[in-house]
Amino acid sequence: MNTTADYDRILDYARKNYIKMFREPEGLLKHKFLVPGSCYSNCLWDWDSWLADVALRQFVTDDISDYEKGCILNYLDNIDPAGRIPIVILPDYTMPDFKTVENTNIHKPCLAQHAAFITKIDDGDPRWLAPWFDRLLDFFMYYYRNCRHSTGLYFWNNDYAIGVDNDPCTFYRPPRSSGSIFLNCMMYMELRAICWLGEHLNRDVTFFRQEADSLKKAVRSCCYDEKDGFYYSVDLNLLPVDKNCFLHCGAPRNWDFLIQRIGSWSGFLAMWSGIATRGQAERMVRENLLDPGSFWASYGVRTLSKYEKMYQIKPTNNPSCWLGPVWGISNYFVFRGLIKYGYTAEAEELAAKTVSLFSHDIKSCGEMHEYYHPETGEPVINSGFQNWNLLALNMGAWLARANAVTEENWNKEEPDE
Repeated sequence: MNTTADYDRILDYARKNYIKMFREPEGLLKHKFLVPGSCYSNCLWDWDSWLADVALRQFVTDDISDYEKGCILNYLDNIDPAGRIPIVILPDYTMPDFKTVENTNIHKPCLAQHAAFITKIDDGDPRWLAPWFDRLLDFFMYYYRNCRHSTGLYFWNNDYAIGVDNDPCTFYRPPRSSGSIFLNCMMYMELRAICWLGEHLNRDVTFFRQEADSLKKAVRSCCYDEKDGFYYSVDLNLLPVDKNCFLHCGAPRNWDFLIQRIGSWSGFLAMWSGIATRGQAERMVRENLLDPGSFWASYGVRTLSKYEKMYQIKPTNNPSCWLGPVWGISNYFVFRGLIKYGYTAEAEELAAKTVSLFSHDIKSCGEMHEYYHPETGEPVINSGFQNWNLLALNMGAWLARANAVTEENWNKEEPDE
């Protein structure tokens, strides 16, 4: 494996093709913005635009700030009075359309994280965001008022466009039942980003700091499984306790959720977000990640453990397949978590696998794809997909001990013992 040559091939491809991800204002999109590429050629997507931006900042030397900030401003432009922001915006419509659809999912909690990343890149100057900051708070407060369970965990409204599309912990499950580990780790970091931005804008963020602390405790209490040494999503779909029911009155349930022991890569976001303790991270890595029969594959991290009955590798759209294929973004998040907890050798191996994967695809096909076979590295679907795949350059820069741009350039918190 010649990592240097592989990195150079990806970099050469990126420099020639990244401009395909840039779009000018049109229709509902009043500001410049970024697209993922391939079949998503004219769409502003929530976590895609954030992570594509992180990748672009690794190698683009031109001033792209209008496109970066435009992603944020286009979303805040399209917020509704309840604080709901669409997941996807196209020039002539949004998905979902809140005028016709109620009680569905909204933009994932990564908007403040993207804004914090841009602000830190821009010498920590948040003045560009100041006129919009209250809208950002309204966005969070929608989640707080409508998607927060009595346990302190957050839940999806349904299984629409959750990012990890067909994650069995949410896919085809009842509405408001999925205390997703993906969602809750994202929300914890979103709250911390809100606090960072607020402090730089001289705003009182006491409430948001307290909510971040409460959420961290809730995720540790509810989602970590001592039996398996892993973080899982939880099932919140329990019937209310009927105190008048004769058959139950002697010992009604005293639990508010049931843990879902389904091995999804999203569990490793507890390391990326810094929620896991160091002792928990040790078990997550040794007992789960590095098991070749489960997550650890030739070309990265399987998005669903191979032990699961639902495991499969197939080309699908709407939903995309997260039931086992390797994705560039899941490799990247796990990589970042490994670094945070000091697993340098494992991070190096995962970074090298990822760089090799995309280099091989470019060499063979001339393009990158959306996701890949874990054992062979063969592309599965959507040629021309760039987006967060370019984070392989951030990983390669870290491998070379060069300056690696990270999505949490603003975050200085260290994991707990």
